[in-house]
Amino acid sequence: MAADAATPPDALAALTQAIAARRPTLARPLIVALDGPSGAGKSTLAQRLVAHLPSAAHLPLDDFYAADIPDACWDAMPFDQRLARLWHWQRVRHCALEPLLAGRVARWHAFDFVAGLRADGTYGLRAEASTLAPAAVVLVEGLGVTAGPLDDLLALTVLVQAPDAVRLQRLAAREEVAFLAAWRRRWDVFQAWYFGAVRPPAAYDLVVWG
Repeated sequence: MAADAATPPDALAALTQAIAARRPTLARPLIVALDGPSGAGKSTLAQRLVAHLPSAAHLPLDDFYAADIPDACWDAMPFDQRLARLWHWQRVRHCALEPLLAGRVARWHAFDFVAGLRADGTYGLRAEASTLAPAAVVLVEGLGVTAGPLDDLLALTVLVQAPDAVRLQRLAAREEVAFLAAWRRRWDVFQAWYFGAVRPPAAYDLVVWG
């Protein structure tokens, strides 16, 4: 059963306390999953925690988006298949989390959004590898991160939420109008399904407001 949702000013404190309560019980690095809908404040909270807690590192799932799947294919997929294929789960595990748990540097190639769509409607990977040094606390952050494929590695699951009006305002401020409209048509209903039927708030160890 999830704890009561912390108000925005208390989110960092609540997360810090939850991490402190679990760290003494583990000999290995603590993997913390920050789940939540787009615009909820997951990345911002992760960045704030890294600034507040020098022993923490941030691993964004955005780098592992399954950008080799064209938009038309996403639109045709049932929601459960979308969830299973949303991220390159095996790369998250083998390139990032398992090395970090073993005290080694994580190394992966992120998908290249900046280069734009290829002729087949997909994105490629960046030529230069991204790296992340070992850390006592690893914040792995992204929509659906607690969906199942990484469950055996996660020590703390957190739902970051925000009012819809706030989320949409944040998304509008950072995305182009046409891109955001297409994105919302594709993913809004999926997110509602995921946080309603698959991972409701009670499924998380902690719920905070971003």
